[in-house]
Amino acid sequence: MITLYHRPRTRSSRFLWLLEELGAPYQVKLTTTLSPDGTGARDAANPHPHGKVPAIMDSDDGTVVFESPAIVLYLTDKFPTAGIGPAIGDKDRGAYLSWLAYYTGVFEPSFMSKFMNVEVPVGSAGWVSVEKMMPTIIETLSNGPYLLGDRFSGADVLYSTTFALFANTPVKQESPVIEAYVKRALARPAYARAQAREDG
Repeated sequence: MITLYHRPRTRSSRFLWLLEELGAPYQVKLTTTLSPDGTGARDAANPHPHGKVPAIMDSDDGTVVFESPAIVLYLTDKFPTAGIGPAIGDKDRGAYLSWLAYYTGVFEPSFMSKFMNVEVPVGSAGWVSVEKMMPTIIETLSNGPYLLGDRFSGADVLYSTTFALFANTPVKQESPVIEAYVKRALARPAYARAQAREDG
């Protein structure tokens, strides 16, 4: 049994979707976190080291995993029968790991820098501006419906939900390729099931 520590309408929401895609046994533990405006409170029962979401706990051995790409990799490795996490030896494994690492190292920092109006340090940061990053994403998705070509993967859960999250902000990327990608990904039945569990 996987326990998802979840605050509705945050980054933890996408793990409801992933767990539904995987057909994994799970329970949702609603938790509180500090909000950007300083309101709210940290939940002492939340195992995330900073009291944030998402975090999961695996009841098989008490393993705790936090940080979105790590959770994706852990869950898709633990529940391989869904086929959305290429296993070791699979030809798509390298690309899968790369896109998961790219998410944390480049993709989300680029979006957050632009959203917060913070200039990316040239030549010293591990990430680049959104304008320099997006051609890579668009080219990849132009060659296949998903990041791994024809194969939907756990990486798509991260990227498509982030594009959707920023859809009504100045960071929105005006691209028919991206719009089609998000629409295609979020049309999956597991996403609808996850939406129904958003509030626990």
